[in-house]
Amino acid sequence: MRKVDQNKKQKKDSLLDAAFGLFMENGFHKTSISDIVNQAGVAKGTFYLYFTDKYDLRNKLISHKAIQVFSNAYNALLNTEIKAFEEQIIFIIDHILTQFQKDHSLVFFISKHLSWALFKNSLIDAPEDGQENIYEDYCRLLEESGLHFNDPEIMIYMIIELISGTSYNSILYNQPKPIEELKPYLYETVKSIIRQNLSLDDSNV
Repeated sequence: MRKVDQNKKQKKDSLLDAAFGLFMENGFHKTSISDIVNQAGVAKGTFYLYFTDKYDLRNKLISHKAIQVFSNAYNALLNTEIKAFEEQIIFIIDHILTQFQKDHSLVFFISKHLSWALFKNSLIDAPEDGQENIYEDYCRLLEESGLHFNDPEIMIYMIIELISGTSYNSILYNQPKPIEELKPYLYETVKSIIRQNLSLDDSNV
């Protein structure tokens, strides 16, 4: 990476990191752009090189954090010998939930604000800072599974919505059960979603 590109990345990362800390501490609406640039140690004009406004920053921050969480889980999967598609998805989910359990700010921010549209953009868009394209990782798992699904996008949408909703309440508030007690039910539901989406040719696999 060229030095000028590295400097740009550092400034953008500083703004994202500053915004995340301030959003968690003071809330989104009570945090101003001036607060963010002061915390990041950059000029206010620099903010507008990367973001159109505070809402644009929040949306990019959600994608940024989601990509980090899913990338961590996917890269951990690559260090295992797990080959079955179902078990690969369960491993990724379990790894994500573990990250959420260790850092409640992640589950609070990502699960509370993440919409399907934002998540899909974070999957498809090539990240500017060198992070991997998670949509390509998902497609790779599908291809390597040798299985055929009726609608892979609907399938991952249902799984994401399920994990997002259950993790938020279970991890933060232990409702309706603590996450460790909820996991067996959660994972069986995920497996059911996957099996129901299998094409007829693979339904008996």
